[in-house]
Amino acid sequence: MIVTGFSYMEKQLDSKIVMGLERIAEVFKVLLWEEAKQHGLSPIQIQILIFIKQHSIELANVTYLSKEFNLTKPTVSDAIRILLKKGIIHKIPSPTDKRAYSIALTEHGKALVEQLQNFSKPLEKYVTELSLETKTDFFKTLTHLIFQLNKSNVITVQRMCFSCHHYEKRQDKENQHFCKLLQTQLTNKNIQLDCPEFQEKI
Repeated sequence: MIVTGFSYMEKQLDSKIVMGLERIAEVFKVLLWEEAKQHGLSPIQIQILIFIKQHSIELANVTYLSKEFNLTKPTVSDAIRILLKKGIIHKIPSPTDKRAYSIALTEHGKALVEQLQNFSKPLEKYVTELSLETKTDFFKTLTHLIFQLNKSNVITVQRMCFSCHHYEKRQDKENQHFCKLLQTQLTNKNIQLDCPEFQEKI
């Protein structure tokens, strides 16, 4: 099959975009490792700590964390065991199951996370310098890409608007995004990637 110059260029651009995303992912790894070394923690331990600070207690358990980070339960349990030993988190037993528990930050843990959650600041600095139009267009593309990856089960856990029971795309109003919970129209930049009110579509 003969590939036209345009098709070839488009394929080249696709590859370059994927390569660019790979480079950005590498930046996150480097920044996370640097933060981990400073505090004597592993990258996954830092990610768990930031996650439980930003989410409800119902999601702060071994089962959910293993899904969130695509890890085995034993791996997550080992990370939690070390954090418990360091006094950064504590267990909250389940009232219905003696074997189950959630985790929460200790006072020491809360103070530590205030430092840890800034690990991506060097990258955020450059994003801030982009124009509002560029950021809005990029975020629209990013949310669409994440949603498609979630639909294909490449990303297993997602709490974004497009996957939410409360989300609706109103065809009669120029495909406007709408939140049924808030009863309000959403612009592209209002779309949430990690909404605390997320309820999975059935």
